[in-house]
Amino acid sequence: MRRSHTTTFIFILVLFYPFLSLAIDTITSTQPLTINQTLVSKGEAFELGFFNPGNDNLYIGIWYKQVQQKTYVWVANRDAPITSSNGTLTIGGNGNIVLLNQTGTAIWSSNQSVPLTNTVAQLLENGNFVVRRENDENPDNYIWQSFDYPTDTFLPEMKLGWNRKTGINRYIRAWKSKTDPGSGDYSFKMDIDGYPEIIIWEKETKYCRSGSWNGKGFSGVPQMQGVSIMHFDFLENSDEISYSFEMLNTSVYSRLIINSTGSLQRFVWVDTTKQWSVYWFFPRDLCDYYGECGTFGICNTNNNPVCTCMTGYTPRNQQAWNLRDGSDGCVRSSKLDCGSDGFLLLKNMKLPEGSRAFVVNTTMNLSECGEICKMNCSCGAYTNMDVTGNGSGCVIWAVDLMDMRQYAETVGGGQDLYVRVAASDLDQSPVTESTNNGSGNGNHVVKIASIAISSFAVLVILLALLYWKKKKIRSLEKSKRDITGPQDRSEDILLNDGVTVTNKKDYYGGTTMDERELHLYDFKTLEMATDNFSDENKLGEGGFGCVYKGNLMEGGIVAVKRLSRISDQGIEELKNEVRLIAKLQHRNLVRLIGCCIEVKEKLLIYEFMENKSLNMFLFDKKKSSMINWKMRFDIICGIARGLLYLHHDSRFKIIHRDLKVSNILLDKDMTPKISDFGMARIFGNDQTEAETTKVVGTYGYMSPEYAMDGLFSTKSDVFSFGVLVLEIVSGTKNRGTFYTTSQLNLLGHIWTLWKEGNALEVLDESVGDKYSKDEVLRCIQIGLLCVQEQPEDRPNMSKVLVMLSSETMQLPQPTYPGFFIVKRRDDTESSSKMDESMTINEVTVTVIDPR
Repeated sequence: MRRSHTTTFIFILVLFYPFLSLAIDTITSTQPLTINQTLVSKGEAFELGFFNPGNDNLYIGIWYKQVQQKTYVWVANRDAPITSSNGTLTIGGNGNIVLLNQTGTAIWSSNQSVPLTNTVAQLLENGNFVVRRENDENPDNYIWQSFDYPTDTFLPEMKLGWNRKTGINRYIRAWKSKTDPGSGDYSFKMDIDGYPEIIIWEKETKYCRSGSWNGKGFSGVPQMQGVSIMHFDFLENSDEISYSFEMLNTSVYSRLIINSTGSLQRFVWVDTTKQWSVYWFFPRDLCDYYGECGTFGICNTNNNPVCTCMTGYTPRNQQAWNLRDGSDGCVRSSKLDCGSDGFLLLKNMKLPEGSRAFVVNTTMNLSECGEICKMNCSCGAYTNMDVTGNGSGCVIWAVDLMDMRQYAETVGGGQDLYVRVAASDLDQSPVTESTNNGSGNGNHVVKIASIAISSFAVLVILLALLYWKKKKIRSLEKSKRDITGPQDRSEDILLNDGVTVTNKKDYYGGTTMDERELHLYDFKTLEMATDNFSDENKLGEGGFGCVYKGNLMEGGIVAVKRLSRISDQGIEELKNEVRLIAKLQHRNLVRLIGCCIEVKEKLLIYEFMENKSLNMFLFDKKKSSMINWKMRFDIICGIARGLLYLHHDSRFKIIHRDLKVSNILLDKDMTPKISDFGMARIFGNDQTEAETTKVVGTYGYMSPEYAMDGLFSTKSDVFSFGVLVLEIVSGTKNRGTFYTTSQLNLLGHIWTLWKEGNALEVLDESVGDKYSKDEVLRCIQIGLLCVQEQPEDRPNMSKVLVMLSSETMQLPQPTYPGFFIVKRRDDTESSSKMDESMTINEVTVTVIDPR
């Protein structure tokens, strides 16, 4: 009997030998890949086969074999899916690899023009899928390789950039969504014009820029320096210009992706936790976005505002600059004289846009570079190409210097940049170190005379300005007395260290606080701008007063918040808001432009938000259909970025304490901006929690530990964010909403559906059917993670942003939410009284709702 079994096994083995002998990593013309088969690389690092990402189409892709969480790194037919349930990958008659659909029609091919014979397709251990001759494994002889046609993922040993021999430009482009691997809006490409660098594009618009390669890394990505687990390489020769990286420990998986929201992220697989960890991401802050401060502007997140004009330049559009919009850049204010010009050294700089460089020479040293720049009157700036060792190479810019950034010494990154300035401007820049490098010694007598003459001229101008200002103040005081009668001269109001608003008449005309660039307006100017605060210009109303649309005489449209005269908290809110928001600048925070303080009037002036607040869309059934799922997801991500800036990336750790839908404003492009910092608090660098006996906020958004014990921290803001997310997904208010069948509030209702596996039922029906199921479920899960009862269980905002932007990261399961409220009374709508007692989780608390 045993011998009979052996004989049968040998017979089966012989019968099926042609199939069993197929190498698991190779396809031949006689042995194709069908729907139920996969290829596995020799060391089992990668696997190739058919997959369905969730859109009912079939694709050929490559994923990690050893990673439990399915992570795709390449898709062959990303823009040509198989719409049937069957397909075949094979070697065609011309030697190309071909993907056939159910009817045998070719829908994708490696598409090499020269017919070949005896070719095979092989999946290599590094994730590269190659077509080669059957007996030729030399990488230099590959006929075709997937590494030349990446999708959204950049792997070790892959090269990004141009192959000058073949003309192939290798770059990565995002998926459209998690369930659609088609070509998305964002791409990461090498720009080889001038001084090469890599740029993130949003369609055809530059979105972010890496800065040029300086021998150590890209000048605009300081996170690349000091990385111990990988090595970066930049190669430029007659054959290619490329960027690549390799892992120093080949057992560690790492990948760089561009996702559907435009975020570039480097992931490392952590085997102990069995999930991907974000090693770094880009862009990280406001200054990473292309052209934030325009031409001749320097962006620095440690400054406020972040944009500064180079020495010898002034804002091109002063009005926009005053509104903290520096995108129009700067124009020269000091006249150059080629014979006497000098150069200022700007340290720790992300270099200007590389495509605008007109001299790139690898053989010159820095001294020779400076001499050439000195002799060429068109030269505006120069630097080294390579900062390693003693430095080498020369780059010269003659046209507008664009997209510059300066890093703090502690951050590292960037490099030295020498910019041409007029002799009179040497030693005048607060963001530079002066240098005579390339400018010659000059004549000391002439310099001393020039300084003396300039000083005298400045003194005369200052005296004239002082006389004019005093005369103007007297005139304004007289005009004010004629209109309103005698005014009380109260004491100065201290807003914060070094920022004092004086309650006197020298505000009139919109003078400026020196330190904060905050405009100070007189009441009559704002009264005229708002048409005497007419109802037609009213944008909204809250507990502290009304907000009006204002049209200033110089043409700027603003929002004017007029604090209520009867509110005891009005002056405290104003001081707090100016103290905090005047120091902040982020595209997802509303900009404070100025303020007005008179005896009985307290006003704040903000940038105008064309689409008002999010709640005007979200909870209005007639308007809710105007914000589709993509817009809702973008709004969630924008709020997360703004909150991350407040908690981690700004100069101060700031707890908002009143994050809610009505405090999310929308500009003309529906970009969300967090507003209303009247109740916000600054934390020290090492501070994690604070306590108050006066709980202020809005019922429905407050975390349990804050409402019940007065404890607030970044995690209490995270709770509010979680409520926001769930409201945006559902289109339903958490406050005052109870579900008749379960008698639960929104958090309890969604938690119940989540446990039952029916969370999608909560999605706002006005979204329609155009949404990503996985994206909606991910947002619901993140929302539930943020509203967990215990603060230590909630993720921080850095983790939240990673979870939102990662389409493959495995999220933890949420636990019981805070304020799981069962309806206990007939009145389902909370009143807006200042003091309201309610029972929550068996504990009676008093909540002050100022709205």
